Amino acid sequence: MIRRWHLVVLALLSILALACEGGTAGSEPTDAPTKSGYPSSMAALGDSITAGLGSCGTYVVCTRNSWSTGSGDTVDSHYRRILAKNSKIKGNADNFGEPGAEADALDGQAARAVKAKAEYVTVLIGANDACAKTVGGMTSVTTFRSEVDKALNRLKKGLPKSRVLVTSIPDLYRLWDLGKDNPDAVRVWTRATICPSLFANPASEADADNDRRKQVRDRIDDYDDQLRAACKAYGKRCRWDNGSVHQVRFGLDEVSSVDYFHPNAKGQNELADASYRASW
Repeated sequence: MIRRWHLVVLALLSILALACEGGTAGSEPTDAPTKSGYPSSMAALGDSITAGLGSCGTYVVCTRNSWSTGSGDTVDSHYRRILAKNSKIKGNADNFGEPGAEADALDGQAARAVKAKAEYVTVLIGANDACAKTVGGMTSVTTFRSEVDKALNRLKKGLPKSRVLVTSIPDLYRLWDLGKDNPDAVRVWTRATICPSLFANPASEADADNDRRKQVRDRIDDYDDQLRAACKAYGKRCRWDNGSVHQVRFGLDEVSSVDYFHPNAKGQNELADASYRASW
């Protein structure tokens, strides 16, 4: 009888031990960069969109409104959402986004993220690779992938325990389609040199112009395919946004009235919301 009770007690203890292990695994991933599961530092890589250009009402870089690292009250950025969960990240968000940056600038930015020991890195790149003077000047798909791989390899080697979010590229073709009948947008795109491969002759419906725009649209789709594949090749610590940023349906009231291209504060908030839902 005593032996039977011993067996029962041992069985119960084993069940409790397994339950505790299961609870721990469910609430705190073993690969979490911090005890809470939220990073204590982060870095943003990319171009003028990530740098927040034009989001403060004037045509200047405005990182406080960045969808990724913004600290201002206007945009509910990744940084602010993480800060609400982990106070240790306060002041530890670096924005290395550069206006005009193409994929070949990504490796240098990645090196800065490694030096900053960022536990979480966001990547949004590709718009400028497509926004060349002509469609022939767009970055080739092969070169684009090579530059992205170079940067991601640097992150993987230098920050092996950090997490990376790679986002898709905003749907610039849809932005043209939305603004082509708006006199203000057409006037700005015609006067200024903004993404000429796409926005040149913005009101024209000539076959040559439509074909040119479709080539830009298709190139962006190809870039997104490569970004997805590069993130998959990176491994489990890289997450692709499943096209969430590309699927954001910007209204003209969500882009800067200076260039009808860069997201304003409202647009940055849309980017933050879409990309954060797809993030870690």
